[in-house]
Order: sequence, then structure tokens, then C-alpha cells
Amino acid sequence: MDDLAISEGYSVYGPYRTWYRVTGDLGSAKLPLVVAHGGPGCTHDYVDSFKDIAGFGRAVIHYDQIGNGRSTHLPDKGGDFWTVEFFLGELDALLAHLGIQQRYALLGQSWGGMLAAEHAVRRPSGLKALVLANSLASMKLWVEGAGQLRAELPAAVRQALDRHEADGTTDHRDYLSATRAFYDRHVCRVVPWPAEVARTFAAIDADPTVYHTMNGPNEFHVVGTMRDWTIIDRLPLIEAPTLAFRGFFDEATPACVQPFLDHIPTVEGHVFPLSSHMPHVEERQDCMAVTEAFLARHD
Repeated sequence: MDDLAISEGYSVYGPYRTWYRVTGDLGSAKLPLVVAHGGPGCTHDYVDSFKDIAGFGRAVIHYDQIGNGRSTHLPDKGGDFWTVEFFLGELDALLAHLGIQQRYALLGQSWGGMLAAEHAVRRPSGLKALVLANSLASMKLWVEGAGQLRAELPAAVRQALDRHEADGTTDHRDYLSATRAFYDRHVCRVVPWPAEVARTFAAIDADPTVYHTMNGPNEFHVVGTMRDWTIIDRLPLIEAPTLAFRGFFDEATPACVQPFLDHIPTVEGHVFPLSSHMPHVEERQDCMAVTEAFLARHD
């Protein structure tokens, strides 16, 4: 990785700036890979490991979505501002700024996969391959799956979650501790969390505007503006070859991913047996190999 070119910059979207980083050569014959992080409201840090794919001769582009990380922060904006359409426009602006809008691959992780699917159903001509990583086709299915996983937690943890949600005290330390018990099972099973994962969660704590507005206080108590989102009925519109993967212990349960496998015309699935929501961290080498093998088939 040390001999790969790395460049950083900003693309402009209206009055706002989107920070990005390119690892590798955008002039490569291989499809450049754009990585859309999750949340909504995370940063690129926790998906940083996808830069490994640049070692195969493929340019990899990370970016922080507006509202987060090194991009423009807008803590005074509300739910009418933070919409799927806003983030789709930001992605289009980034592709145009980089000059790759006619030929690229897109990987979206978790919420990033929701965004990537929304991008793909619009059938952009330049999208040549799509990776839906640990993502979901319906928030209803996500919440149902989270409820099932939550029911398997120790009784004391469940009781703490129930009590503080009922009381509206989801910032209480006991609630946060119980939340972490869920995360250690179903979000990232590497304990302690790697530094890049910890950085993302620290960034959310520092500015939770987007995450709290669109999602809610955590991964399983979804009360934000995206709570009724679904793309199931539009999935047949996706033309790009698609890889949809998840971890065996993932908070993205099989039911969340199954509509991708049922309704996207050209799709393949994969399950990482030792991972939860972050196989790019938990089974890093295997995740990169599977992802690159898929992309290479569509260069």
C-alpha cells in the first residue's frame, strides 16, 4: 500500500463541501470503486479497510457524507433537509467532480447500501457493478430482525434497554452499556474495537445530527425519518450486476437481505461465517478477496 498514490480533496455540492480520498490510480483500466459509508451519519473511517482493494490495481474512493467527518457539518438542519435525495445529489456531484460518472463501481455499507440501491434503481449508465454490504431492503425488516436479536440478549440487558426507552432516557449510561452489549454481538465482534471503528463512533457522538435525525439513538431503536423506508418494490429496476453480502452474526439479518436476492435480476449473495456487521474488519482479507473477485468479473 505504501507505493500507491493517495490524494485528497473536496467536491462541491451546492454551498457544501464533500471530503474525499482516492487511493490508487483513477486512470487504471479497472473500474474505480466508490465506497459509501453507513449511518446515516457515520464517517469513512470504519470502512477504511476497503482501500486494500487498491492493491489489486483498482482506484478506491472514500468520502465523508455531508454532515459528518471532514465534510460540511450542518447541526441546525432538521428532517426536511436530511433526505435520500440530498445524499443522492451529493454522490452524483462527487462522481462528476472525479470525472468517473461514465464508468464506476459502487459499494455501499449498511445505510450506504440503502443509498447505493437508491442510486442503482435510477439506472445510471455509468454504474457497472454494485456491492450491497451488510445492508437492508426495508427498515421494517431491519427493525423486526433487530427485535429478534435483542430478544436473545441477557435478561438484564433487555430490561435496561426497555426501561430507558420507555422513560426516554436513551442517553443514560446503563442504556449505553446495554447498547454496547448488542453492538459487540452484532455490529463488530472484534473487541476492543479497532481504532478506525472507534473513530467513527466518536465522530457520531461529537455530531449526532444526521444519525439521530434519520435513524435514531442506536442501531435497533429506529425512530428517525427513515423508519418507514423500503426499496423492495423497486429492486427489479436495478440493472447493474450486484453482490449482496452479510455476516453470519450480522444485525442485517437474512430477512433484511433476502429481497435483494429475490428481486435484483443479476445478483449473487455471500455470507461471511465469522463476522457480524463489519466483515471488512472482522474477516478483512476474505472480504477484500470476495469483493475484488466480484468486481474483476465486471471490469
